[in-house]
Amino acid sequence: MRLVLLGAPGAGKGTQAKILVEKYGIPQISTGDLLRAAVAAGTSLGKEAKSYMDKGELVPDSVVLGMVEERLKQDDCKKGFILDGFPRNTKQAEALDNMLNSLGMPLTAALSVDVPFDDLMKRLTGRRTCKACGQMYNIYFNPPKKEGVCDKCGGELFQRDDDKEETIKKRLEVYNAQTAPLIDYYKGKGILKSVAGTGSIEDIFKKVCDVLGLK
Repeated sequence: MRLVLLGAPGAGKGTQAKILVEKYGIPQISTGDLLRAAVAAGTSLGKEAKSYMDKGELVPDSVVLGMVEERLKQDDCKKGFILDGFPRNTKQAEALDNMLNSLGMPLTAALSVDVPFDDLMKRLTGRRTCKACGQMYNIYFNPPKKEGVCDKCGGELFQRDDDKEETIKKRLEVYNAQTAPLIDYYKGKGILKSVAGTGSIEDIFKKVCDVLGLK
């Protein structure tokens, strides 16, 4: 199982990836984590990435791909892997395909977790966090017993700036403009698998296993 995970912010793809990792013992590779680890370790790619980050610039695709390639050569990827957060556009997807083919590790599927726009907005704008203990709530799906007050410790609940409606709308628009074309790309390759990301976590996972042919 060599997977790319696709889905808008709030679609719940990270949750599904976590269950796949636990059940099938394959690593989830997040490019954000790879970047942070390489910078912290001071590897040659990490130093190169840091030089761009320090200037507030995006790390070039070639550097990110280099980190992904180094990671995929590790022993725990022999049984498979789940790529999360990369590729973000079709140019990156093409470069990734070339690299994976040269390693003899082509993708077996691109899994898209699909959630309607209105549901995504509720999931993301409805989030509230306790200032005191960090407990999370959602005013639509998992509200506190008393509005604005944490059930656990009585602390004050607040909405993070990046969960406000305008910010969320922008994030979803960016996703649709940049990443949604990947759906067509992988459909064209004949490896796109889609599941509806609504319902309980268990229900969605069952759908994931069904479309991927996992037992």
